Amino acid sequence: MTIPVLPAVVTLAAAIVYQGTMFAVAFARSQYKVKAPATSGPEEFERVLRVQQNTLEQMMFFLPVFWLAALSSNTSVACLIGFIWVGARIAYGIGYWKAASLRGPGFAISLLASAVLLVMAIVGLFN
Repeated sequence: MTIPVLPAVVTLAAAIVYQGTMFAVAFARSQYKVKAPATSGPEEFERVLRVQQNTLEQMMFFLPVFWLAALSSNTSVACLIGFIWVGARIAYGIGYWKAASLRGPGFAISLLASAVLLVMAIVGLFN
């Protein structure tokens, strides 16, 4: 079996970003003294938690459309867009951790990247 290495690297990068959000929540729980299973606390903690939650929500859509696009369309283009998605999620997280008002650009870029991958997957599968 041949492993599609570049799409696998994009997937690994997305997983590393998500793992980072998990560590950030663990650190924030300690820093702001929010014991599990509580999901509310100081606004700073809640922003860190929302980054993790929203990243997971976005990954549920991103991963299938990314792989469908990578396997049925132009793999290099799909991977470039996948890396853009990863970078946008990092920008989203950093922005949101600083202030809720700064989350918009990263969110919008990752949403657009996912939408492009969806179109690529549809065209690739039905072309």
